[in-house]
Amino acid sequence: MTRISRWIALGLLGVLAFFLGRASVTRQEPAAPAVEPVPPAQEGQLAQDETEPEIWTCPMHPQIKLPEFGDCPICGMDLVLLGDSGDEDPRRLSMSPAAVELAQIQAVPAERRSLTRPVILSGRVDFDETRMHTIAARVPGRLDRLYVDATGVPVQEGDHLVSLYSPELLSAQEELIAARQRLSATSGEASAFLAESNQRAYQAAREKLLLWGLSEEQVDAIEERGSAEDHLTLFAPARGVVVKRFLDRGAYVQEGTPIYRLAELDHLWLQLDAFEQDLGWLRYGQAVEVEVEAYPGEPFLGAVSFLAPVVDPHTRTTRVRVSLENHAGRLKPGMFARAVVHATVGEHGLAPDRSLAGKWISPMHPEIVRDGPGVCDVCGMDLVPAESLGLVADADAESGLPLVVPRSAVLLTGKRAVVYVEVLGTERPTFEGREVVLGPRAGTHYVILDGLTEGERVVAQGAFRIDSAMQIQAKPSMMSMPGERQGLSEAEVRRYRSGLRPYWSAYLEAQQALAGDSFDRAQRALDAAKQALGQVDPSSLSPASRAEAEGMHRRIEGALEHLHHTEDLAALRVAFHEVSLASLSLLRRFGNPLGEQLHEAYCPMAFDDQGAPWVQREEEIANPYFGDEMLRCGELRASFPGHAPSQGALLLEAYLAMQRALAADDLAAARLALPELSGEIQKLGIDPLSDLDDSSSLETLRERFDLVSARLIEWLEENGNPLSEPLSLVHCPMAFEDLGADWLQRGETVSNPYFGAEMLRCGTIQSTFDPTEK
Repeated sequence: MTRISRWIALGLLGVLAFFLGRASVTRQEPAAPAVEPVPPAQEGQLAQDETEPEIWTCPMHPQIKLPEFGDCPICGMDLVLLGDSGDEDPRRLSMSPAAVELAQIQAVPAERRSLTRPVILSGRVDFDETRMHTIAARVPGRLDRLYVDATGVPVQEGDHLVSLYSPELLSAQEELIAARQRLSATSGEASAFLAESNQRAYQAAREKLLLWGLSEEQVDAIEERGSAEDHLTLFAPARGVVVKRFLDRGAYVQEGTPIYRLAELDHLWLQLDAFEQDLGWLRYGQAVEVEVEAYPGEPFLGAVSFLAPVVDPHTRTTRVRVSLENHAGRLKPGMFARAVVHATVGEHGLAPDRSLAGKWISPMHPEIVRDGPGVCDVCGMDLVPAESLGLVADADAESGLPLVVPRSAVLLTGKRAVVYVEVLGTERPTFEGREVVLGPRAGTHYVILDGLTEGERVVAQGAFRIDSAMQIQAKPSMMSMPGERQGLSEAEVRRYRSGLRPYWSAYLEAQQALAGDSFDRAQRALDAAKQALGQVDPSSLSPASRAEAEGMHRRIEGALEHLHHTEDLAALRVAFHEVSLASLSLLRRFGNPLGEQLHEAYCPMAFDDQGAPWVQREEEIANPYFGDEMLRCGELRASFPGHAPSQGALLLEAYLAMQRALAADDLAAARLALPELSGEIQKLGIDPLSDLDDSSSLETLRERFDLVSARLIEWLEENGNPLSEPLSLVHCPMAFEDLGADWLQRGETVSNPYFGAEMLRCGTIQSTFDPTEK
């Protein structure tokens, strides 16, 4: 047995030595790869590549370093070249030709070319106001017959519309007949005075009937017939459609009473709303493509015929009118429409237009354009040169083509724009970062106002890869250029903005109280605003944004510091002014956390005509600086749309506001939070708060808060936490005479709403509800 064991051991050692030797040979002598012939022109480059091996890394995971181009094994992003960081110019990056090819970098020249910029507008088809007619009674009487007895009926010019009985008309006809008879009877008289008098009486009687709406033919028929009629027929003055019938058959009318409203529909208007940033791209006479939902994909052509001279202060838009031909009758007034104006881009914005040079235009109806002098077909006014109306660009206006680059070449960082320019005359492909001044964007291109010259080659594909390599080498890039203020992501501000909801509710309560001259209510609301702001945690923001937010907080808290000592309504308004200035800064910087739109209002007469702004809910002005004395003094300047969270998030925010107030023994803040919490919890079918009001005590609120907490915890267990942060479930065994009670709160520091300051830290965290929404 011993000899057999020895031979087995020797055999195993031999096998093991064989495999170890083979592995060693494999490591030390790898198989030589097949090498393709290299052209002589590339031999030097090959030698350089052999001495300087390329390393590819991931912009998001710099620890990844691979010898060839590919995807990051962690995130899947394209790898970028980790080049030599010893370049003299920190804004330049050099790469090998092979690296450029692998990174798929392509450069194109900056060039001058003609571009059009689409301006997209929306609006509504409307009647042409110049082609509307009102059919009215010209004499008192009674409508005995309506030939057109329904709206929407098309009529032609001269069609009969109404038969009107009028005693006054009968008398006027008899006057005409009598005057005609006297004129005929005295035609042979020698007295010229009598003949002229009868002639004037006859002409006056005839003119009276014509002014009452009778036609020449009707008046001639009365004279030939020699008898009067007690009915007058009114005829259509133009072709169109009856769009409104004011009266019924049998109605009595006076002179000027409207009977019908008639519209010519073969020519319509399109009323568009243009925002301020679009006004520079619009001008009179531009062609417009219009689409309506009734005929998708089928454009109707029109032309800009009017640009309103004012901007609506509420919508911040200007009315633009487009003239549309509608001979086929397919367009209907009231249709919603989408319009596109293709504006020609010039070197410094909208290209100057000389198409109206030498034309003559009607001042009252600018759609009337002629090649020479004349009169307007609509109103008869003399036409004037288009140059006199400012509709033609100066002959000296620049009309050069703009310098443009592809949109993909521009890296945007907020207020800055960066392109990478190919540097010529270098041994290796080299690219330089360049800040440029952007003009307007036109489709797939940007206009360059400054920073590039015509012919320079910019990277149109692969610019982000070059920028990533610059970042890895700590060189200036789009993300690290000095002076650039980084924008805030929605995720960064969501928690902070959400925490401001109680503050804004208190602020708006103070605004309404001051507008109603209620000192006590305003003082309570401002104190609640101060308390609510103190509970807001800006730690979720970036350092720079956090410092900015904290500065606004200090400004508000400083204005509200000593208000609980004042008994003067004027002092509250002075403090509210300072609070409003800082609050508007918060609103503009971080947005509106409420689920409703807020408006910035301004009163130019506040504080001895110095002017003061504020924020309010309603569109109707409610001035907090004057109250009832001048309640409606002011104007709306801007609107801020709300960031409406889910219903559950609104409920939790209202609940947490109540929890903080009860933990702080702040009865005023708790009463202020009560209406919102009650309203939100009723939406879930839970109603333990409806009988509470502003007179409820802390004890009563704490008892009901326990009921709300129990129901809300059940709701969270079923639906999850809709907030962007975890919530702690805390239990206090001593609440309500040792019966115990639970509640929800932010953070891990116990803040007991049932005892307040008496036993603020009494309780233990039982569990945590993590966020369920991203």
